[in-house]
Amino acid sequence: MNRIFIAAPKSGSGKTSITIALLETLKRRGVKCVSFKCGPDYIDPLFHQKVLGIPSYNLDTFFTSADVTKDLYLDHCRGFDAAVTEGVMGLFDGAGGMEKEGSSYDLASVTGDNIILVIDAKGACRSLIPLISGFISYDHKKLIKGVILNRCSKGVYEKLEPEIKKLGIRPFGFLRDNKDLILPSRHLGLTLPSELDNIRTVIDSLHEEFNENVKVDELLELTKDFLVEKISSSGYLNNKNPLEDSAIDIPCTIAVARDDAFCFLYEDNLNLLKRFGAKIIFFSPISDEKIPGDADALYFPGGYPELFLEKLSINTSMKLSIKKAYGDGIPVFAECGGFMYLHDAITDADGRRFKTVGIVNSECEYTGRSVRFGYISICEKKPLFLREGEIIKGHEFHYWDTKSVNDSCIASKPFTDNKYDCVIVNDHSWMGFPHLYFPSNPHFAKKFVEMAKSFRSAKK
Repeated sequence: MNRIFIAAPKSGSGKTSITIALLETLKRRGVKCVSFKCGPDYIDPLFHQKVLGIPSYNLDTFFTSADVTKDLYLDHCRGFDAAVTEGVMGLFDGAGGMEKEGSSYDLASVTGDNIILVIDAKGACRSLIPLISGFISYDHKKLIKGVILNRCSKGVYEKLEPEIKKLGIRPFGFLRDNKDLILPSRHLGLTLPSELDNIRTVIDSLHEEFNENVKVDELLELTKDFLVEKISSSGYLNNKNPLEDSAIDIPCTIAVARDDAFCFLYEDNLNLLKRFGAKIIFFSPISDEKIPGDADALYFPGGYPELFLEKLSINTSMKLSIKKAYGDGIPVFAECGGFMYLHDAITDADGRRFKTVGIVNSECEYTGRSVRFGYISICEKKPLFLREGEIIKGHEFHYWDTKSVNDSCIASKPFTDNKYDCVIVNDHSWMGFPHLYFPSNPHFAKKFVEMAKSFRSAKK
């Protein structure tokens, strides 16, 4: 099996572009490939999925221990011929910037993947050699196998190629500085692939450039040194502890909001809900008239509701169906953009106010800055979704803030003493800005499914 980990010295080096090009190349060669994203990012996996047509998975050594991370990786790799992982930020940048947990290097160390370093060569030539040399010397586990130069001319690459070889790693090629190969960005990261009318053209162009100027055969030959079965397993995915059987053995259906406004969703969150017996169905708060009639619980993930406020606001029948179901006691989980949508109103960046669902009797307003950013561990003040003394891990990144009182939980920033109140929790709902990663505490998913089963049972 081929394992390739695309990393870089810093953000903005071109990791996503190189990953897209590699995935498209593998697909066209008939290689059955699975993809991963290091860290909590939602948008890069959407680009992976756009290429491969199957879900991409997030792996994060801050969210889960090495053993659990390894098991998740092992489980998702089975049945595939290649695994491609896209790194996050700079190779050694982890939680808080300085910690190893959450870094690309820590994840590659856990999975044993071969690291290909993407170097942004724009505006430099020989100066890139000590940069690459420094990363090699810092790589104590010898995971870095080669480099690809991004935004580099053929002439510069030909000058640098023999010098890179002297460092003991492979120069695999380059991508030219071409505006047709650039993926546009906004405040939370890359623009969504669904928003790009020319996304297929960009993917085709990246593929052509990659195959013209990168030694693909050499890259694949170097990284084909691995059998998935050699990864030791902790049994996390098959052990009844913590993934014990649900106490309420009846079917249930969890309706998940998924459309252009609500698309920030960890695939493994859904997988855990399924493992506990939930059937997952999707609906669109933008275009559907109401929530699915057979829904026993509602899941509102994050996304970009601020870009679709007019459409969300005028869909009155959908809003009313959500509010009625909530009043009837249906379990609700909402995070970030989904949490915003459940407020009385959202004010956009231009100051226009749009009425939304009205479950949370308050409003969300644009602040013009990042309100909260980074990893957190969350505990409940009164155990409802979590057991006494337990935490669940998550991530925050939002420019909107709420006037509502969010004080049911305490969020703790890792490796610091910083803490703050967050989330609205009651006996059938959890609503707040934090994005949660369910595998960090499977009991949360189990509890939500049990609430759905109880709600279904009470309806009969």
